[in-house]
Amino acid sequence: MNWNELNTLTQLEKIREESKENPVVIFKHSTRCSTSRMVLDRLERNWKPEELGHVKAYFLDLISYREVSNQIAEQFEIEHESPQVLIISQGKAVYDRSHMGIDYNQLKDELKN
Repeated sequence: MNWNELNTLTQLEKIREESKENPVVIFKHSTRCSTSRMVLDRLERNWKPEELGHVKAYFLDLISYREVSNQIAEQFEIEHESPQVLIISQGKAVYDRSHMGIDYNQLKDELKN
């Protein structure tokens, strides 16, 4: 899986714009949480570029970039969780799941809609 690092506030406006063409995924990861590591590993093992090649995926280390994580919660009007996956489409968060609710097949189905 090819992640795009998310580490600046200015990237959030770019993500909003990108999402007007194709959906964008943001994965918020805590480097201090074993559940977050497990969910990340599971997502990366299952991600298939042939199924989701049209989707740009961003990775946020929320421990290192807490300000960006806080801005995501505010800007997209979602409660902060970790780990957390969001789908941004047409400039809005249209899907978010956290912890064991993060499932590749469900994410894939949402991205096909």
